[in-house]
Amino acid sequence: MAVLSDGASLYGGVSNPQADSHLFTMPRGPAGLLSYGAFLQASDSHLKNYPNPGSTAPKVIPRAAHNVSRDEISDAALKVLYRLHKAGYQSFLVGGGVRDAILELHPKDFDIATNATPEEVRSLFSSCRLIGRRFRLAHVRFGREVIEVATFRAAANHVDDDSSHDTEGRIIRDNVYGSLDEDVWRRDFTCNALYYNIADFSIWDYTGGFEDVKCKRLKLIGDPAQRLREDPVRMLRAVRFAGKLGFTIDESVVAAMRGHANLLTNVPAARLFDEFLKLFQSGYAEPTFELLREHSLFGELFPATEDELSKDGNYLAMTRSALRNSDERVAEGKSVTPMFLLGVFFWLPIKKLAEIRRTEEKMSESQALGLAAYEVVSEQQRRISIPKRFTVPMREMLALQPRFDNIRGKRAMNLVEHKRFRAAYDFMLLRAEAGEVSDEIAKFWTDIQLQSPEARAVSFQLQASPDKKPQSRRRRRRKPPQGS
Repeated sequence: MAVLSDGASLYGGVSNPQADSHLFTMPRGPAGLLSYGAFLQASDSHLKNYPNPGSTAPKVIPRAAHNVSRDEISDAALKVLYRLHKAGYQSFLVGGGVRDAILELHPKDFDIATNATPEEVRSLFSSCRLIGRRFRLAHVRFGREVIEVATFRAAANHVDDDSSHDTEGRIIRDNVYGSLDEDVWRRDFTCNALYYNIADFSIWDYTGGFEDVKCKRLKLIGDPAQRLREDPVRMLRAVRFAGKLGFTIDESVVAAMRGHANLLTNVPAARLFDEFLKLFQSGYAEPTFELLREHSLFGELFPATEDELSKDGNYLAMTRSALRNSDERVAEGKSVTPMFLLGVFFWLPIKKLAEIRRTEEKMSESQALGLAAYEVVSEQQRRISIPKRFTVPMREMLALQPRFDNIRGKRAMNLVEHKRFRAAYDFMLLRAEAGEVSDEIAKFWTDIQLQSPEARAVSFQLQASPDKKPQSRRRRRRKPPQGS
């Protein structure tokens, strides 16, 4: 067992043969290659035949020298930490939970790292479910709260290690378990590589992350260019953390991002949609948007949108206003939907394409917008895979925009009852701010929502105003019969 200079166990005082060893065996197929099915069958065992080189001993920050309190950790996370520790395994809170606690931001996400394998974690918790293909994780559920537990990982530096990369160097599979000393070097940023030890409530820092958090500095662990090639999504994570936390991205990371932004096109489209939600639905959409454009990343996600933003100042102002409104709703505890923001991002490309389609064949403006929206979204799916539950209502919202120009008649009044009216109305107000819709039209649709059914009918000129006296009809005089 490794020992610190003061005689304390590197594993928090736990004495356990399983905790002291990280040498794992794994069955292999006829060709000597590890199949994913074999991996699942042997998930009780570690995946390594040979140890990877570890790191130097961490800087251990005792409880008295940091401000992370158990009061900031959820009860569910504490239960997992304590049960793993009691069972003889190493048990650490790691990542954003530790970082946000140091920053006094009241963390909401709690990830746990341990030397227990996923199957060993599942044996301790009846509510545990194993997930993942790239690397396996244990999800322990307590009601609606899910605690993610990851087994320590190591770098794949042996021919028999279960890992693979694509031609650009992106990690496709990385199922190599290791020790805590090795796990830290597999993490992305120094601020996310701090380990809170439940055994004595100390923080273990291998990379200088504690000081980087204090200085609000965002640095990658290891060679920045190599780390971005391994996982290009780290560029988006850098921007997201900078936008959310107000961190400064280290110049070495910025330099690496300049030459690797195009690698985002090699990331699975479904994964990029998950990142889109984190970037724009967490309450920091506007500063994140500015950073994405500053580092030439937004155009890799939404190329058609970036093209229009760079040419149209009003559209840029409209987009910023939508992002600001979204952040305000999150801050007020209100719901936000990706559908609305996607509609903003696609509006001008769709509008321009709709004008082209109307010149090609006869169709209404609403029909043209619906058709153009389908084409633009289909092309966008090559970059980001957007579920139909968002694209379908978005197309409906945009197709309703021409109907706001008509404020007379029954069809106009029926618009208020449309299931997408509220979203379409909010979108119309954004367009009014950008000068696309007149203030009179915007005021009309705002006022009629506060009117009674009778007053609304008058506004749409479906019946006369009750204050207006009906005009008497003049009786026509009969002409006398001829010849009388």
